[in-house]
Amino acid sequence: MNQAALILIKPDGLKKSLTGNILTRLSETKLEIVAAKMARVSRGLAEEHYKHLKDKPFFEEIIRYLRGELHDRRKVMALVYWGKEAIKKCRELAGATNPEEAEPTSIRGSYGRITTSGVYENVIHVSSNELEAEREIKLWFAPEEIIVELYPKKEVSERDFKRAVWA
Repeated sequence: MNQAALILIKPDGLKKSLTGNILTRLSETKLEIVAAKMARVSRGLAEEHYKHLKDKPFFEEIIRYLRGELHDRRKVMALVYWGKEAIKKCRELAGATNPEEAEPTSIRGSYGRITTSGVYENVIHVSSNELEAEREIKLWFAPEEIIVELYPKKEVSERDFKRAVWA
C-alpha cells in the first residue's frame, strides 16, 4: 500500500550543504517526491510540529533549532515522499534520532551530532507513522502543493482573499 512521509532537511543540513547528499541517499528508496519546497519556519509552525515534546526540558532549544536560529539558516527543505512503505524506507535510511546511536552509514549517523547542550542536530526529520505523517504533511503543505491526492480535501470560497503576485 502506498503511503506518504514528510521529510524535512533541517537548517544544519542546509548550512552544511548536505541537501544533495541527503536526496541522493533518499533516492535509494525508489519513492516518488510528490511535494517539495523551501520554507521559513515560524514559531507557531515549529511549536505545532513538535507539540508532542512540549513538556520536555529541551523544547525551547528544539524550536530554535528548527527555526534555524542556531545555524543562521532560517529555512528548511520540506518534501513529501510517496510510495510503498515510504515511512519505513525513509526512516531506515535516516537512522536513529540520536546521531550517536544511528548506524554510521545512515544519514544521521553520517552527518548528525549532539550539541554540548544536548540537542540532537540530526539534519533530517522523517515522519514516525502514518497518523503523524498525515498531521505533519497537512501542517507543512496545502493540498494544491502536492501532486497526488493524498487525503480528502474540500474547496472553500474566501471573501476578500488577498495574495501576493509578481509585479
